[in-house]
Amino acid sequence: MPDHRLVADAVRPLFEPFTLGELTLDNRFVMAPMTRSASPGGVPGPDVAEYYARRAAGGTGLIVTEGTVVDHPAAANGPGLPRFHGEDALAGWRRVVEEVHRAGGRIFPQLWHVGADRFGDAVPEPHHPPVSPSGLLNPGRANGEPLTTAQIDSLVGSFARAAADARRLGFDGIELHGGHGYLIDQFLWSGSNVRTDGYGGGIRERARFAAEVIAACRQATGPGFPILIRLSQWKTTDFSARLAATPQEWEELLTPLVEAGVDGFHCSTRRFWLPEFDGPALSLAGWTKKVTGLPTVTVGSVGLDNSEFQTAFLEGKGAANAPLDRLVELFEAGEFDLVAVGRALLADPEWVAKVREGRTDELIPFDVSALATLR
Repeated sequence: MPDHRLVADAVRPLFEPFTLGELTLDNRFVMAPMTRSASPGGVPGPDVAEYYARRAAGGTGLIVTEGTVVDHPAAANGPGLPRFHGEDALAGWRRVVEEVHRAGGRIFPQLWHVGADRFGDAVPEPHHPPVSPSGLLNPGRANGEPLTTAQIDSLVGSFARAAADARRLGFDGIELHGGHGYLIDQFLWSGSNVRTDGYGGGIRERARFAAEVIAACRQATGPGFPILIRLSQWKTTDFSARLAATPQEWEELLTPLVEAGVDGFHCSTRRFWLPEFDGPALSLAGWTKKVTGLPTVTVGSVGLDNSEFQTAFLEGKGAANAPLDRLVELFEAGEFDLVAVGRALLADPEWVAKVREGRTDELIPFDVSALATLR
């Protein structure tokens, strides 16, 4: 447990414990999932265990791993992505869990399938075509084949097996990647889901696949084991995309996921403080908590200036450190329960400890050029 006598007054609310399912976290900070492509053959090595353990030792309350692909031949879209199936990869993840726990942290794997966002011959098993609800990456852009209902059932089983393996390996919960234009999100979005069966059409029908995945993971892990799902309106191929145009539509989309047994929502935005819909000036996390009553995680340029992550990586730009006043203000207003930190934790594994102790003058700024030697 952290020594609360060392907590700086300005951020003290963010260092209160929080309970999610059967898990209690020491503070409200989460390491956001960030793809590294640093697992040759899909197997996370000792360097991956060290990478996550350093952030746990630096005070991060919960680690959510980079996306880990479930057991399907077309789940990955590039080399070096870690698998969450196969004895070799799972042995590597067991080592990661042990090292994070030894450092005093808690850890979830993020379970992932890229769907139609898969191109070229550099992907694992390139002879397997992409799969998605309608064979579309986005409106008018076909890639791969629509899934049959039998294939959908099989994919639900792949997520459930991964969830069961996560519990068996000692992980503290799981996160499902349901955002950014990947498979689960492709079902949720009308731009990529034009099915006319029970998995498409209206908002609730488009939510069916996500709900079935959640329900299967819940059955595989039992009650109390935390299940988060990461959702976003934006896609990597379309920043202006929307799953819902109003709070009412957002509630309609989320209700089946709540009914299926999810414990909370990780609301991925590019800037955490921006209002999401017309009306009350609530962020996506704030609206999600309002309409579901469940815990939410906010994310998006936390602790950094306005240089957003896509610009940072695509154009090679860094980002300066920024005050956390607005973050604390929205937290105390009840908009979210947990705070995911991405680039700031890439740059500085001790970011949370430094924030806790008021040593913000010691924070290391994010610099893309440093990623090559990231540990």
